[in-house]
Amino acid sequence: MRTGSGPINYMSERTNQEWLDALHGPPTIQEPALQELTERLQRGIFYYLSRERSDLSHLAVQDISQMAEDLAQDAVLRVLENLDSFRGDSRFTTWATKIAVRVAISEMRRARYRDFRLDDLTADDELLPLDALNTSSTQSLSPTPENAAERDDVIKKIDAALKEALTERQYQALDAVVLRGVPLEIVAERMDTNRNALYKLVHDARQKLRTHLETQGLSIDYMLDLFQD
Repeated sequence: MRTGSGPINYMSERTNQEWLDALHGPPTIQEPALQELTERLQRGIFYYLSRERSDLSHLAVQDISQMAEDLAQDAVLRVLENLDSFRGDSRFTTWATKIAVRVAISEMRRARYRDFRLDDLTADDELLPLDALNTSSTQSLSPTPENAAERDDVIKKIDAALKEALTERQYQALDAVVLRGVPLEIVAERMDTNRNALYKLVHDARQKLRTHLETQGLSIDYMLDLFQD
């Protein structure tokens, strides 16, 4: 029997099997294990947010701590959903922490595009001009007047191809996923579809755009060079 006034550090004492047994066990055993797991994952998420995310460096420690606490709740649910997939190749807590960090990464990505709307991709029922979306990369090259004129001509052709070759839904998908870099799951949610259907939509849009541009004498390699970062 353990003696002493300090708390028992179950998190360092549990084996992988003990974690699984506790989390699958009755409430009297499961609840303490869930509390311990939540605290463990909260610390792991806090470490990730405070040490690995430079974009959060402006936040106070208390704010990051609150984010970690909120995300830990979701992470625990994700771990429970995936318990049957744990194979024991690593410590259970290491495996669970990796899941927690993935939950945090996913939530950070979702937060970045939380205000993303499909309406942002259209204006007055017209497709937005491509040069409005990609001026920074072309301007940074400081082209000569001749090159600038050639670029403007190519941009107009690409803009026309986007409007002529693609449906508005194809344009929205291609613009969001390829040009803006919005995660597939976010775009799929906004477009009321699933990831696989969206992937096919983007693939078909790419193919139609490629074919249309080639008929205009524009190679895809040239277009990629024009709009690369």
